[in-house]
Amino acid sequence: MDLLAELRARRALCIIRAPAIPDPAGLAATLVAAGLPTVEFALTTPGAPGLIERASTVDGLLLGAGTVLSAADARDAIAAGARFLLTPGLRPEVAEEARRQGVPVVLGAMTPTEVATALDLGATAVKVFPAARLGPAYFGDLHGPYPDAPLIATGGLTTANAAEFLAAGALAVTAGSGVVGPALAAESRFAEISDRAKEFVAAARAAG
Repeated sequence: MDLLAELRARRALCIIRAPAIPDPAGLAATLVAAGLPTVEFALTTPGAPGLIERASTVDGLLLGAGTVLSAADARDAIAAGARFLLTPGLRPEVAEEARRQGVPVVLGAMTPTEVATALDLGATAVKVFPAARLGPAYFGDLHGPYPDAPLIATGGLTTANAAEFLAAGALAVTAGSGVVGPALAAESRFAEISDRAKEFVAAARAAG
């Protein structure tokens, strides 16, 4: 699976983080149908490996695990069906486990030094957080010393600002609670989630 190719093609992915997700497969299928098939379930969600396993049967879904903090987390997520991993910061042991199992990993970073370290650790891409606080121009700044670094903007991305980050050089933007709000996921309000996902995808595509 070529995660970079998927991100270049889609320009967007979705993180799901909620206190409860009663129908992970239904939620995942909703996002796929809405044009947002690259999805990560955060391991901070209770029972996340089981949710990943239940969602892994959905056709067309590119399924990942987020907030992966340890090698054990990585092993559990991969065993459940995650095809890529994301971390909130630099986690060398997660990068090593991902490399051992041949699974793409996106490491979290903020500073230029952290971006360089993430790439040195073998990150497929680098998740820059908190993107909305740093602003779109920050991505252009990072591409000064690292012109080829694949950067994913995460944190505070909305339909109003997604295109700005992509235009500034982000490889992709992450939809979060603005698309899959915790209450919407917990209550399986799929029609609302679908509408929000379609709006986010349209905003990302507006960047060209």
